[in-house]
Amino acid sequence: MKNKGHFRKFLLLWSGEMISSVGGGLTSFGLSVYVFRMTGRAADTALVALLAFLPTLLLSIPAGVLADRADRRLLMVIGDGCSAIGVIYILICMINGGAALWQICAGVFVSSVFSSLLEPAYRATITDLLDEEQFSKASGIMGLAGSARYLISPLLAGMLLTVSDIKLLLIIDICTFFLTVTTTLIVRSRLETKAVKTGTSFREDISTGWLAVAGNRGLLILMGLSSLITLFMGSIQILSEPMILDFSDSKTLGIAETVCAGGMLVSGVLMGIRGIKKGHAKILALSLCGCGLAMAAFGVRESLPMICGSGFLFFFMLPFANTCLDYLVRVNIPNELQGRAWGVIGFISQLGYAVAYGAFGVIADAIARGAGISVGRGAGWTIVGSGLLLAAIAGLLYRSRSVRRLEPAAG
Repeated sequence: MKNKGHFRKFLLLWSGEMISSVGGGLTSFGLSVYVFRMTGRAADTALVALLAFLPTLLLSIPAGVLADRADRRLLMVIGDGCSAIGVIYILICMINGGAALWQICAGVFVSSVFSSLLEPAYRATITDLLDEEQFSKASGIMGLAGSARYLISPLLAGMLLTVSDIKLLLIIDICTFFLTVTTTLIVRSRLETKAVKTGTSFREDISTGWLAVAGNRGLLILMGLSSLITLFMGSIQILSEPMILDFSDSKTLGIAETVCAGGMLVSGVLMGIRGIKKGHAKILALSLCGCGLAMAAFGVRESLPMICGSGFLFFFMLPFANTCLDYLVRVNIPNELQGRAWGVIGFISQLGYAVAYGAFGVIADAIARGAGISVGRGAGWTIVGSGLLLAAIAGLLYRSRSVRRLEPAAG
């Protein structure tokens, strides 16, 4: 049984990642507004998101291997600290008269390359710190850090943009990198560093991570379905801002995103207090179905009450899905393979996001042109279709016996 001091270390580490999440959310919001106002195309907004995401996807597997071979906390420091380089580059371009689309894309790409080191090392570190019975509770608390990106950042960014411009958001984000690195260094100094893994090649370690997932039919099915889930879920992540900006301003967008993200806060707090004791596979499927139906309602009309209400329900259900997915994977992978396994899992499950970011902006623009409607309405109907397909995929997940067998036996 790991002592309570380790849980306190987890909370310190988590607080740093929450600060980083808020800063990253400010930059993400500001760049979305900046690019959409500059070009008026959902595809350009999606392109920035794609280039911010693609390195994380492509490097997730080697980053996972590094998380098992090297000092996990040091990798987090390098990832968080050096990812500031891309944001600083965009800021310099802004100060020198404004950033072109290609400069923004280059900056977010560089930042994402370094950030790719963070996720497998962070998840594997949680396994280092906590006991199995604490995983579900920790996942709920970790979800709160993610929710800060959607709950705090949009409202703060929307308000700041009424008195300043995007440069202020970038400066704040850069400052958060230093705070996050500091908390990670404190945890690293108080936690024993495991010896660097030797004796196997990088390629062999990647193969081992793949076999840890592929050797379990339930995990493999779960990851395949997760890729489809992220494909459809990516539409609301990339198209909600163009949809709302098409008929409103950045301040209203920030308020709407904060109200929607309040659902994630409520469910994150509930799970942080109580956790989920059993039925993770069933809850995963039901919560994803709820997310899909909420997405369909989100895109139907240019109505802020309806958008905020359905968005709140979407974000309320999302942490249940994330927590259950995290738990089912974590309890079925040995600790010594966690870094490599999370790298493989991240790559498979998030392939859908890469496709979504590359395709849905183009699809929304094409629907708008073909139907003679606004870009925002094209984005809205794309979200509706994606939500209905997500609900259908959740039904397939619910019927999978292999996924249900991932649940540990009671007792």
